[in-house]
Amino acid sequence: MPNAWFTADFHLGHTNIIRYCGRPFADAESMDGEILDRLNSAVAERDLLYFLGDFCRTGRDALAYRQRIRCKNVFFVEGNHDAGTKRISPEFRWWKPLAEVKVNDQVIVLCHYAMRVWHHSFRGSWHLYGHSHGRLPDDPVSLSMDVGVDTHDFRPWHFDEIAARMAAKADAIRDSGRPP
Repeated sequence: MPNAWFTADFHLGHTNIIRYCGRPFADAESMDGEILDRLNSAVAERDLLYFLGDFCRTGRDALAYRQRIRCKNVFFVEGNHDAGTKRISPEFRWWKPLAEVKVNDQVIVLCHYAMRVWHHSFRGSWHLYGHSHGRLPDDPVSLSMDVGVDTHDFRPWHFDEIAARMAAKADAIRDSGRPP
């Protein structure tokens, strides 16, 4: 099975996101280059990349940005800043407002927004999201996680990295005595 990766909140071409989120870039061009370089250095052409919204600032640049990503299997969950990007939706394997996928037999609910409960949340499914740019406190007894670039040194999260975090959370849930 190919490697599976998860990410969100690139905001390519969005100069103000640098200030809003305290990103360490001088300008949008250097931010765009660094985010795309880190993505392409990790994610291979045949890997699976789940992108959870907020791709780029304007639709007119969306195709050029998409063409800079070497991965062919990009699955897109729409964010609140993706109206312009939607016009290139055929460039992605699928485009959805919310998705449920299975990776290595693990059910994962994907949404741009954080949810307190989701489908099968009490049966071990995970929830991955973006939008909050690492500003929401992590709940150590919830199988959910922000996978945006602001939470991971502007790199995508590999499934195995997420699995390790979720295993620790599952242990904390068991230790707490509450249902998963």
